[in-house]
Amino acid sequence: MRIHLPNSAFLGNIDPFIRSFDSSSPEELKISANAKWISVHPVVLSMAAALGLVVKEAHCEKLEATSKHYLERMGLFRFLKIKSGMRIKEHEPAGRFIPLTRISDSGQLTKFLTEMVPLLHLEPKQAEPIRYVISELVRNVLEHSRSEHGAIVCAQYYKESNIIRIGIADTGVGIKSTINVSHEAPTHLEAIRLALTPGITGTTRREGGTEFNAGAGLFFIKSLACVSRDFFLIYSGNAMFKLLKTKEKEITLNADPLMDRHSCDEELPFWRGTVVGIDIALGATDEFELFLDLVREIYAKTVRERKKARFRRPKFI
Repeated sequence: MRIHLPNSAFLGNIDPFIRSFDSSSPEELKISANAKWISVHPVVLSMAAALGLVVKEAHCEKLEATSKHYLERMGLFRFLKIKSGMRIKEHEPAGRFIPLTRISDSGQLTKFLTEMVPLLHLEPKQAEPIRYVISELVRNVLEHSRSEHGAIVCAQYYKESNIIRIGIADTGVGIKSTINVSHEAPTHLEAIRLALTPGITGTTRREGGTEFNAGAGLFFIKSLACVSRDFFLIYSGNAMFKLLKTKEKEITLNADPLMDRHSCDEELPFWRGTVVGIDIALGATDEFELFLDLVREIYAKTVRERKKARFRRPKFI
């Protein structure tokens, strides 16, 4: 496999980076990077780190960019089992970033969330949605991915724009495999669409899921990105769905993700597992509880409508 770290790869312009990913030769990983500058979304680092755990050997071309120290501080070379030769002064990450972290069970998730919130130095009303997003994304990996390496997560706070960017990746079975346990999804894009639809989960055919898994997590997270008018990305198999920014004053939360302003692609290099990236404008999280109430309302309405459609019988005259 091969990954090239470009000078810029954030959710808005991440498509070329993903298309350049070479998934052949799965036992070896080669990493190259832009010679002048490397500025990437945390999801890019999570992807590279996740691959580093499944290959027998990883190689990294000599890095010339001065920003290479960022990769060292975020812990990428540790995941790749590569000695970078760099010696850096590790500044306190508090309030700025969460380095690459591997979470493989619920105990580690609880510990991570407990330690993470103080690092962000945020008001409770700002920290709660961040905690919620990471908790839901990691829980999805632990419950559905069947990845022996768990979830790889990291985050970066950008003070000037007041945005936190979160990336998470796993190398499990992927969304199509888990959704098809209970629903019919002939393509990876259709599986992603179903995974983002409220009330649908691969654990049961029952509309609204179960008391343990309601099929709402990814829908909630996509809706949070929608409310903050920012990006949300999910990539699995050969398909990617990306929620795009909107400048509309009134935000509509759609049960069907394909009704959102979005882009999608289903001719991408194959990713064995699932990748999720999200940007959250912290200024949009002030009314988080009101947002959750609205999402719950849409969730309940969608489940009711799907139940009616499923059990509606044709009338014969």
